[in-house]
Amino acid sequence: MTIQDSSRAEYISRINRVMEYVDTYYYEQVNLDKLAEIAHFSPFHFHRIFTTLTGETPADFFLRIRTEKAAQQLKDYRSKSISEIAFDCGFSSISLFARTFKKHFGINATAYRKIEQPLVVKNGIYYSKNGQPLSKKNQIYVPHNNELCTINLKQLVIMETNVIVKDMPEMQTIYCRHTGEFNKIKNAYGKLMKFAGPRGLIKPNSHTVTVYHDDPSVTEISKVRQSACLVIDSDVKTEGEIGKMTIPGGKFAVGHFEIKVTEFEEAWNTMCVWFTESGYEPGEGNPYEFYYCDPENHPENKFVLDICIPVKPL
Repeated sequence: MTIQDSSRAEYISRINRVMEYVDTYYYEQVNLDKLAEIAHFSPFHFHRIFTTLTGETPADFFLRIRTEKAAQQLKDYRSKSISEIAFDCGFSSISLFARTFKKHFGINATAYRKIEQPLVVKNGIYYSKNGQPLSKKNQIYVPHNNELCTINLKQLVIMETNVIVKDMPEMQTIYCRHTGEFNKIKNAYGKLMKFAGPRGLIKPNSHTVTVYHDDPSVTEISKVRQSACLVIDSDVKTEGEIGKMTIPGGKFAVGHFEIKVTEFEEAWNTMCVWFTESGYEPGEGNPYEFYYCDPENHPENKFVLDICIPVKPL
């Protein structure tokens, strides 16, 4: 690794720590000095470095995450009032929340909650549970193809699996962060394995995990964050872009799948539809995919995995 590559990796590692902090403590009132301290930069240099590497100022990133967390709760927690969600997500007043939310999503929180939420996605188009095509931010979608009309939900969900609710254990992992399109996370896994291989961390019974930090029906795909993880059983000294992450245990809905690389969309759709009839709603925490083997070692090059989504009773 060149000095330039090593330096960039270290900078990315420090920015990742800040993003993880914001993801956990988005509801707190945090100033620039605190975030700079987490990154071990001066406030002046931190602001410039963060903005250069992420394309957002620290303040804009913090506000976006806070607003999108509120939108997620509007979708998932129908029993919570809008004001309760606003304050729980760290907004100091309802008026500030209202202005911020409308600026980000183009509609107010009341309208956002009333519009039927996207449930499944096919070919980049989001659909409601009634098969109504919706736009990214939940407005009615007007397709360019006039032949496209409301379809039966079962046409979008073709996977057969038994989804069970069970307690999942806490896992210690090392990870490499990826932001953007899902199919490009292989680059992060490449960096992770390049780090893990020489250190003897890849074993016959090793498992990898992809953790999803954002909901693509709320967050623009170019900003959706994912972590490529390798489960470890001992402490590891990390460096550069490789960090350590604890995946919390708890109660999860778990669906087992054996799928081709082109079938992830259908597998996630299957999990989303399961929720509508399950008596559960998404719980606190991040969903993840737990992989049992490398598709290169599968006779049909398929992924064998569990999709795990935190749950709580309705």
